[in-house]
Amino acid sequence: MTHPGPESLLPGTWPLAEDAALIVSELSANAILRTASGKESGSFRLALAVSSQVIALSVTDDGGSGSAPAVEHQDQEAEHGRGLGMVSVIAHRVVVHDSDGGHTVTAELFTGARRGGHPC
Repeated sequence: MTHPGPESLLPGTWPLAEDAALIVSELSANAILRTASGKESGSFRLALAVSSQVIALSVTDDGGSGSAPAVEHQDQEAEHGRGLGMVSVIAHRVVVHDSDGGHTVTAELFTGARRGGHPC
């Protein structure tokens, strides 16, 4: 069995591509809007790891928010604060780690599991 290459992540060519794109969008936006990554000299780092079992998408921010990223429970009318909650529903696992003054959020999509399901 071969595993998907990076070209497999193009929208419409692999079932998890759209989920991966949304996760990258939400985690990147959170880094820019809520941390020093969004300042003039700020940045964030994106890492992608693909294997036959999992796609791991990690965003590391520059810190400065004073607290670790966490799922916030907002009502449906809220314009902000729902991104990580959405990611936690789409991804099979989300992990937050402290890293060099900032935080790294990693969302994992298991290739053999359906959304909302958990692999055996």
